[in-house]
Amino acid sequence: MKKTIKTGILALALLAGFTFTSQAQDAAKKTTQERPRLILSAGPEANLPLGDFKDAYDWSIGGSVQGDYAILKRDLYVTLNAGYSSYMGKDLGIGGISVPDLQMLPVKAGLKYYPVANLYVQAQAGAAFLTNKSDLGLDKSAVFVYTPQVGYLFHLAGGSYLDAGVKFEGYGKFADGGSSNNVIGLRVAYAFGL
Repeated sequence: MKKTIKTGILALALLAGFTFTSQAQDAAKKTTQERPRLILSAGPEANLPLGDFKDAYDWSIGGSVQGDYAILKRDLYVTLNAGYSSYMGKDLGIGGISVPDLQMLPVKAGLKYYPVANLYVQAQAGAAFLTNKSDLGLDKSAVFVYTPQVGYLFHLAGGSYLDAGVKFEGYGKFADGGSSNNVIGLRVAYAFGL
């Protein structure tokens, strides 16, 4: 009797497990199929400088536009991103001297991968063009930039989405003998599929 009950409970548990597993796989497959082949997004970005970079700058505000094109099963996308960032210079507190704002135009390309449903990891690299290097006395007009990011694509209605991601962004040296410059940031964008 006990053996029959145990066998019945085991069979029920296995059946429930297979049912839930197949439903989860169907939901993930449906999400992947619904995600558009081409996704365009635009939105604001905010960054906080890290390390030595935060000694001169408080924070930045800007925005970017991005295009994502599926290259493998709508799970792997190639990305192209262009934007604008303005880093707010700090007041040094020495005779009213303040650091001038740093303005740049980053242009990056990379890959975005969706391992589970609409959760993604993204890596991009490119160049950040300094628009006011003469105001700051910098040597370079462009520096290397790389950006790993983790985010989620929230489905809104129809073919529109909210793309929210947390990123780390690293810039090369703006001046010879300087140090690299890093920030942590947030990107929230309105996205739509074509």
